[in-house]
Amino acid sequence: MPTCPNGHRSDADDWCEVCGHRMAGAGVPPGPGGPAGSVPPPPPPPPAPFLAQAPGTAGQDDDWVLPPPSTPAGAPQNRPPQQPAPSGPASWSVSVGPDRSYFMAMMQRSGPEANGLNLPAYSPEQRHALVGNQFTIGRRRHSTGDTPDIDLSVPPEDPGVSHQHAMLVQQPDGGWAVVDQNSTNGTTVNGGEDPIQPYVPVPLSDGDRVHVGAWTTITLRRD
Repeated sequence: MPTCPNGHRSDADDWCEVCGHRMAGAGVPPGPGGPAGSVPPPPPPPPAPFLAQAPGTAGQDDDWVLPPPSTPAGAPQNRPPQQPAPSGPASWSVSVGPDRSYFMAMMQRSGPEANGLNLPAYSPEQRHALVGNQFTIGRRRHSTGDTPDIDLSVPPEDPGVSHQHAMLVQQPDGGWAVVDQNSTNGTTVNGGEDPIQPYVPVPLSDGDRVHVGAWTTITLRRD
């Protein structure tokens, strides 16, 4: 029984009864590489693209999604911007010492009782870091031993300072204010002639000067 080029056996000797291909030797001479007129089988279809099924959608036809693209090695990554570290609260300090300008202004405003006062020839400047919520200013009371944070009874003692003269009070924003404690000679700020009102906080800024007693100036510093 004749066989077609595709391997089918057929009773007809001209055309294959199975695939319709021309039978070998059916009047057409074969060409190089195989029978003339043979048609190679079509190439296999390309593989389907890879898909990933969304979780919990097995058996559904409309929930297939492409897998997310991978980031190439060395490609920049999308990262949230880094926030600067919060800075801590500012630190404050005061410098304390005799002030010639303040002393001369006090002498001009004072009566004859101030004639015996003399500005100290030398007095080392004191420096205090402001810690806590308040910082007291005055002179040590020898009868009780009570000593303020800024003690102006140390030599050369400023006789115009009351034992409880004033205090520096920290403000809600971290700054400081001065409060006069109803002192005998009052408290002035930044060379002012009029004393501040007792028990009323007066806000201070970096570099402000608080004047107490006969010659003492307390300068606020933000470190």
